[in-house]
Amino acid sequence: MAGKKEIKIDTRYPSVDDLRNRAKQKIPKFAFEYLDGGCNEDVNLHKNTSEIRDVELSPYYLNKHTSSDMKTELFGHTYDAPFGIAPVGLQGLMWPNAPEILAKSAFEHNIPFILSTVTTSSIERIGEITEGRSWFQLYHPAENRLRDDIFKRLEAAEYPVLVILCDVPTFGFRPRDIRNGLAMPPKMSVKNILQILQRPHWAYETLKHGQPNFETLKPYMPPGLDLKQLGKFMDQTFSGRLNEEKIKPIRDMWKGKLVIKGVANEEDAEKAIKLGLDGIIVSNHGGRQLDAGESTIKPLTRIAAKYKDQIKVMMDSGLRSGPDIARTLASGAEFTFLGRSFMYGVSALGKKGGDHTISLLKTELQQVMEQVCCENVADFPDHLIK
Repeated sequence: MAGKKEIKIDTRYPSVDDLRNRAKQKIPKFAFEYLDGGCNEDVNLHKNTSEIRDVELSPYYLNKHTSSDMKTELFGHTYDAPFGIAPVGLQGLMWPNAPEILAKSAFEHNIPFILSTVTTSSIERIGEITEGRSWFQLYHPAENRLRDDIFKRLEAAEYPVLVILCDVPTFGFRPRDIRNGLAMPPKMSVKNILQILQRPHWAYETLKHGQPNFETLKPYMPPGLDLKQLGKFMDQTFSGRLNEEKIKPIRDMWKGKLVIKGVANEEDAEKAIKLGLDGIIVSNHGGRQLDAGESTIKPLTRIAAKYKDQIKVMMDSGLRSGPDIARTLASGAEFTFLGRSFMYGVSALGKKGGDHTISLLKTELQQVMEQVCCENVADFPDHLIK
């Protein structure tokens, strides 16, 4: 069992922006653009963060204040902070072994790590690293057979929370990835090879750890697929669009906590409650799916006000700092998740990236709590300036 992790920050990188800038220098352009970009014209990508930062908090300097505690209870477990690591696909493309680095750091810091179906470590390996404490995000398989087998593996590895994804009925239109050959099927161009040669540390680590693969899906993939066949396999394997008929059998089968990620309006939140789900993550996939949609903080505020007493309301997309976490909690979220911030950290600092990023966010959030005289995370809404 993880103990209390020492807070230790690399003073060269005292912000997520610093980590982003360093990551851009460390990894090939095609990998950085896959991580950093949104969809279409990136409108919602930028709105996510800017509209979180429109939220203001009121400090009460003359109140009696003894201490501030970040500990947060969620689904029967008390985490050391009110944030976790969001699921990210193809993590090993950005930095070799990234899922294992981040899962280990999350476990040691006692925060949740969510493993994506389409990332580059297996259910079993991450379950081992986190001693059965990782969450799992499911891209809905087209065949029930595959879904049921994944559930058996999750139960054997003692995953306590299943996150089903509802905001990828189609893949987002991402011009950078298309230019870089990272659409499905992917291809490695001369341009990409030249970019790799300019990043020798990344290239060395990739050689050491091996080419990234969809490790969780390996048991279901025919051997020796070329890139075109891989793209066809992915298209045939997943049916991204969720509906009530698909969710009902999952709720019946899954005995742990069940969360839906990608909720963006009150109607879908109400359906999740009626289906007996335990939590929702208000999300727009980091601005990577619908450029014409709302930023996440707007529906979060409405959904939390209406349904917080009926279901756990969480949020991801757009958070980049401790103050962003504080703003989101003040707006009604009970927990938050960050994806790109942690990938910037591990891409910038390798094995030390997870510890550094978690420590940085904890330090920033602790400072905000003490500054505004907030003793517990649940008290943040009392500081919201409406």
